[in-house]
Amino acid sequence: MNIINRRPPAIRKLELNKRAFMANKKITVPCRPLVIPLMALAIWLAFIFVCAAAAAADSAESIAPADLSRMSLEELTNIEISSVSKRAEPLIDAAASVYVISREDIRRYGATSIPEILRLAPNLQVAKVDSSQYAISARGFNSTTANKLLVLIDGRSVYTPLYSGVFWDVQDTMIEDIERIEVVSGPGGTLWGVNAVNGVINIITKSAGDTKGGLLSAGAGNYEHGGGVRYGGQAGENIAYRVYAKGFERDNTFNPKGGNIDDSWRKGQLGFRLDWGKNNDTLMLQGDAYEGSIDQKILDDKSLSGAHLLARWDKTLAAGSAVQIQAYFDQTRRIYPGTFGEVLNTYDITAQHRFSLGRSHDIVWGGGYRYARDDVSNSDVLAFLPGQRDLALANVFAQDTVTLTEQLKLTLGARLSYNNYTDLEVQPNIRLAWKPNEQVLLWSAISHAVRTPSRLDSDFFIPGNPPFILALAGGLDFQSEKLTAFELGYRMQPTPKSAFSISAFYNIYDELRSLEPVSASSFVIANMMEGDTYGLELWGSYAVSDWWQLKAGYTYLRKHLRLKPGSNDPFGAPLAGNDPQNQFSARSIMNLWHNVDLDLVLRTVDSLPAPAVPGYVTMDGRLGWKFLKNTELSLSGFNLLDNRHPEFGNAPGRSEIDRTFYVKVLWNF
Repeated sequence: MNIINRRPPAIRKLELNKRAFMANKKITVPCRPLVIPLMALAIWLAFIFVCAAAAAADSAESIAPADLSRMSLEELTNIEISSVSKRAEPLIDAAASVYVISREDIRRYGATSIPEILRLAPNLQVAKVDSSQYAISARGFNSTTANKLLVLIDGRSVYTPLYSGVFWDVQDTMIEDIERIEVVSGPGGTLWGVNAVNGVINIITKSAGDTKGGLLSAGAGNYEHGGGVRYGGQAGENIAYRVYAKGFERDNTFNPKGGNIDDSWRKGQLGFRLDWGKNNDTLMLQGDAYEGSIDQKILDDKSLSGAHLLARWDKTLAAGSAVQIQAYFDQTRRIYPGTFGEVLNTYDITAQHRFSLGRSHDIVWGGGYRYARDDVSNSDVLAFLPGQRDLALANVFAQDTVTLTEQLKLTLGARLSYNNYTDLEVQPNIRLAWKPNEQVLLWSAISHAVRTPSRLDSDFFIPGNPPFILALAGGLDFQSEKLTAFELGYRMQPTPKSAFSISAFYNIYDELRSLEPVSASSFVIANMMEGDTYGLELWGSYAVSDWWQLKAGYTYLRKHLRLKPGSNDPFGAPLAGNDPQNQFSARSIMNLWHNVDLDLVLRTVDSLPAPAVPGYVTMDGRLGWKFLKNTELSLSGFNLLDNRHPEFGNAPGRSEIDRTFYVKVLWNF
């Protein structure tokens, strides 16, 4: 059913109100010529032609994936990742602040959702807002509409152009099928594009060949119950497949007085993956579909649904060079009765080529094109005008890693992109990595990244009802938010049983979002804020013995934001995210007798300034017992040190997160 509102009288009135509102601001819309996107598309098509012609070249053997469950701490330090340079490289060589959550970490933590799993990454700020919403960011600017973090699932961007962020309530998969999560804090715009400003989260699932056989997961607790089933197999000599289905129900959260907040929700999801490989060619086809609903006390339930289809072809060529072509379609649909509804269709195609030039240059280059159609049904209290927008994003990029000496490498790269709002954007970066021996890496980086405008920045409109509700309109001339980042990092493995990483950063921001008054009760979104942040990120691991391992992490963040001369924003910096200054976590991982696992995680989070949220100390734990060869029983507990506590939001009506327990049975067959 088409939910899009076909401009009834109430919406036409909204449009007229916005025109009158914006007329006071005298904002003009610049012309957006088509030459740039057409040129970028032509370059991209030429690139595809070259890659297709090269696909007949000789090739090298593929490498089997590593088994993380059998790796020592020393081997885990050298696990290959791809998020920093878009090529496989050992973690110890990655010139960035990157933390890897392994599949064994995920299993032993016991969390049932991706946002909860991300609490394991010490370089992220993760706050649960209510039963379905999270605020997640890296290096500050955290909010429910955080817009400076790019999130990928198997190479598919889950960014929404509605507000340049992520709807975390619908990012899901079979948790047991996640291979690892690579969390990079710091700019990644050169390789990953706009909105990779403060970090990149890359969620990578297992290949179908690694999930043969059946798996049944079922669990229940005082807050949640759910389960899933997955089956994988072989179809012929070269094709592996898997299919899965899962679902859950999560209960209400509580208000500060202990009463229920009607925000319980439920969701079901199913999906498949096919992997084909022969000689030096691999082809992956993957798809998912989901549907869910979230309770509202007075209005009808919120409804969520969507689906995606992803295809990726990889070809290994002569001398270790490689080509990758990826395309996906994604549809999301959400209806908030009484507020708004949205249907977003996204079509995306990218390609990249990696090759060596001589003995000193490792080059990766490519490009892509994304088209999205966003249809919003508006209400008389909130609108995106126009209700329908066609959005295009074209880009080309190149990065060269130059081996200066055996120990010293220099990386130079840049991305040129085009978008509907600000035309051309350039995102360069330079990195220097010095590895004096196999156990030590010292790296530094200077990067420029941008957060391009979203529909919230330019199309948003609240007509207002003074004095209780202020009128607000997007700025038609809103510019990209800009970051120049300076980073310095040190990673070492002093012994086979210990590893350590520390990173320092200094970020300079410009053109940040502000709210400028048009009248006493009307505001327009503009770019009249600037400032800087700095901080530290450190973490380490130590294997006390063969059966006991310790991990710890700490982050420190300071923000200095200010309004530019000429700004009359009465709200100021508090609107630019709500972040703790200090975070600390410690984790104990123990393999006890008779196949019993015991894991404990202690977390401390500083208070949040505006709106004020008290700091908290809490502990999560999991006790697991593999009582049969293919069957495991576990009991997980979360927020064990208090009955409940808030993590985000305004005091009067915010949710408080309860102490919860979850019993789970996992059966492989």
